[in-house]
Amino acid sequence: MSNRPQNPPLGLPPLELPDELEPVYSNLARISHTPSELAVDFSRILPGQKRLTVLVRVLLSPVGAKLLLRALAENIARYEAAFGEIYLPGDSGLAEDLFRSVHPPEPPKSG
Repeated sequence: MSNRPQNPPLGLPPLELPDELEPVYSNLARISHTPSELAVDFSRILPGQKRLTVLVRVLLSPVGAKLLLRALAENIARYEAAFGEIYLPGDSGLAEDLFRSVHPPEPPKSG
């Protein structure tokens, strides 16, 4: 990664990415809140894992959380416009999600 400044939104100073910044993959998030903040704990669950560890905790004000929600919705809409709809498990039923590519065998041809 480069610490090259990113385009600043809303007149903020440029956002720099340190060279030593390590990306974290997460497929699990837990959200909790108090009256003054929201906490998002990111973790990763893998097959056979017995314990989960919080990898990153992000604290947001309620306004910041709502702005993040809006920004995520806008970016997902752009992503789907470019790459197609994101389907969630359960949207079409669990059996359909699990066995979508499984087709019954063709019956034998007589004759």
